[in-house]
Amino acid sequence: MKILVVQQKMIGDVLLSTVICEQLKKHLPKVEIHYVINEQTLAVVKHHPAIDKIILFTPKYKKSKLAFYQFLKSISKENYDAVIDVYCKLESNLISLFSRSKTKVSYHKWYSKFIYSHTFSYSSKTESTMGLAIENRLLLLRPVLDTELTAVEPPKIFLTEAEKDSAKQYLKKNDIDLKKPLIMIGLLGSGPDKSYPLKYMAEVIDQIADESDATMLFNYIPKQIEEAKALYTLCKPATRAQIKFDVFAASLRDFLAVLYHCNALIGNEGGAINMAKALEVPTFAIFSPWINKEAWHTFRGTSDHIGIHIKDYLPEKLTGKNKKELKQITPRLYELFKPAFFKEDLQIFLKLKVGTH
Repeated sequence: MKILVVQQKMIGDVLLSTVICEQLKKHLPKVEIHYVINEQTLAVVKHHPAIDKIILFTPKYKKSKLAFYQFLKSISKENYDAVIDVYCKLESNLISLFSRSKTKVSYHKWYSKFIYSHTFSYSSKTESTMGLAIENRLLLLRPVLDTELTAVEPPKIFLTEAEKDSAKQYLKKNDIDLKKPLIMIGLLGSGPDKSYPLKYMAEVIDQIADESDATMLFNYIPKQIEEAKALYTLCKPATRAQIKFDVFAASLRDFLAVLYHCNALIGNEGGAINMAKALEVPTFAIFSPWINKEAWHTFRGTSDHIGIHIKDYLPEKLTGKNKKELKQITPRLYELFKPAFFKEDLQIFLKLKVGTH
């Protein structure tokens, strides 16, 4: 049996969707699983034992209709027994259609429902500590697996021992004492509407420095360096002494290997938080006001992973507003969401996972 799983989205989505591959392998040990993902997300699924073949969707397929058509023809030749389309957008709709599989599964959309043999509507109510983002993915397995899904494991990232050792040597070379706590700071989200204000993030980082002797690393990409410098400047001089600003991973895979050696990741909810969880690194996630915490605070319920949201403290500010409305007022909501609200939560997290003075 050969199954195609399609998820051409961002890193966090691609990583979370590996639970589908894992469950398929668990219940159908002889199944061959192919996974279509965007090229830039390869790092988080590389060496994954539940994936037999990774099919990269490259930028040229978006730019060239001919290249995309040739890609679709290659999919047709694979003779898949089932396709699970987690992405459910035009590109993945066409991939599903060209697969010629009798069993095609995705989410219910009025414009594409005719393509699929089975469709499911997103659930808006969580029934477990896994989070809606996981639960809604598992829905797509129903037409393929005739069994109850129990003891679902969180997604995992698989690093080689060589990668781990290389990162360890890199940290030592940069005078980082691995006997002391090491914290990765997720200083920015994927956009302004998912990024806690820098002036508030500086207060959070100052609290970490005040309460622990942890060394801190900044997680940012090259185009964000000016914002990273601005945040560094906003921190107190004593705090800056604990930040290794120039310790920067050259690639996503290198970042994962460095993150593996951290005691915690603290910062904006997003891909980095999901990657830390997949490496079993404790996380303290600050959610954007418009993001659904019930969906993306996955595998909650333990002290290892804390998620804080403005609605935890000021629920009345969100009452009666839909996602679109919340997006529009996110800057104002962020201004209201001051670090003082969760200072005690962070203090407890630091004491349990990092150690304090």
